[in-house]
Amino acid sequence: MKTVIPSGKDIPRNWHIIDAENLVLGRVATKAANILMGKHKPSYTPYIDMGDHIIVVNAAKVRLTGRKEEQKLYRRHSGYPGGLTETSARKVRETRPQRMVEEAISGMLPKSKLGKQMYRKLQVYAGPKHPHDAQKPVALAI
Repeated sequence: MKTVIPSGKDIPRNWHIIDAENLVLGRVATKAANILMGKHKPSYTPYIDMGDHIIVVNAAKVRLTGRKEEQKLYRRHSGYPGGLTETSARKVRETRPQRMVEEAISGMLPKSKLGKQMYRKLQVYAGPKHPHDAQKPVALAI
């Protein structure tokens, strides 16, 4: 019996859409990360990018539980000494709401070249519109 190792051309890539309105951020992120990695497929292989494409809409209306709206901090560093910038979740939601979803999902992907390749298949939009109608995305229930 031979073990079949799928190559890049043999992997079917489907498109999924998640409406994040009134959904908890972590639950949306775990579902999206599993699909980006390809863990939902029976032919899942950890060292190959088996995942599908994900579109997340209404990222501005995602829900945070507890007091995370005031307490959760998003950090970024400019690379210069003293260049750490901390922003609260409320401020991030006002200025760039898709960043909340992007960071939550990227934190659940592998920290390697493979993880970056998986992350490129993620599209996040703050509102309900997206330009990927031609790909015929399938709605994903969470």
